[in-house]
Amino acid sequence: MKSHRNIPIFVPHLGCPNMCVFCNQKKISGHEKADFSSVKDEIKEALETVPADCEVQIAFFGGSFTGIDREDMIYLLETAKEFIDVGRVDSIRLSTRPDYIDEEILDILLKYKVKTIELGIQSMDDGVLLKSGRGHTAKDTERACALINSYGFELVGQMMTALPGSTPEKEIYTAKRICEMGAKGARIYPTVVFRDTELFNMMERGEYISRNMENTVAAAADVLSVFIKNNVKVIRVGLQSSELLVSGSETASVYHESTGEFVWSRFFRNEVSEKLQKLETIGKSAVIFVPRGYVSKMTGQKRSNIIYLKEKFSLSDIKVREDENLSDFETKVILNERKQDVCD
Repeated sequence: MKSHRNIPIFVPHLGCPNMCVFCNQKKISGHEKADFSSVKDEIKEALETVPADCEVQIAFFGGSFTGIDREDMIYLLETAKEFIDVGRVDSIRLSTRPDYIDEEILDILLKYKVKTIELGIQSMDDGVLLKSGRGHTAKDTERACALINSYGFELVGQMMTALPGSTPEKEIYTAKRICEMGAKGARIYPTVVFRDTELFNMMERGEYISRNMENTVAAAADVLSVFIKNNVKVIRVGLQSSELLVSGSETASVYHESTGEFVWSRFFRNEVSEKLQKLETIGKSAVIFVPRGYVSKMTGQKRSNIIYLKEKFSLSDIKVREDENLSDFETKVILNERKQDVCD
């Protein structure tokens, strides 16, 4: 199976008709004005580092791609397609808003070999969307997803947790709806409050209370579980820290570049806790089996999961081992390594 590589091209937020309360695109992407003159060189330079056996996508991120000036959009698509036509790149992916999807736009995207459309869904609760200044409704999202699927594009749903008016229950509902609307992939972004945004002003006025790291991780882990149980691939959890993304010092709320790792770790802790609750654990030792490559996620930062599980279930000892026979995200628990104390 080929590995996958994205070549990210950041598009300024020129195409967005709204200013969502959480958004300061200049801070996130580092761009204020559109200048696409270097895009071709950026792609060429990136391709020099890509192994020959990779599936490569040019990824237009950072703004509402289908809402930018039509001439600019066509120019970017034509530039990307040049690399597809000569076999250097496999396809294109892009991110956009639900209200900037229609048949005319999808016809254009199909022509230029776009494969994946990432839709900024954020929430499927109209009250949350209104308070967040999104400028579209849940119905708009349903319509856009149906259209994208009818054209045969790969749909990825992007959602946020801890938006104004949101609750963990509303976020689980959003995740379930994203699965039901046919998404093949998902991104989970816990809300980060940036300075120079309306959300920061709301927080200053006491109209918005950001979640602490514990509540941020707990809610995102529950959302992650919904996607995993519905076989929707989770591409990313949390904002990426790079020169193109805002640093922690520019935020006004909880932010950690390892938030995604914390969430994955909590997911595995939750999975194992559910199994241990079915067993007699007091005074026993446990061996937790996880798929190859997941030991660190199960162990947790500074062995936090091990410490938590030992205390919660009165276990004398816990070991974590890899099991090649387990599928992704699957866990197995054996107490005292006796077969009668097994929970799959």
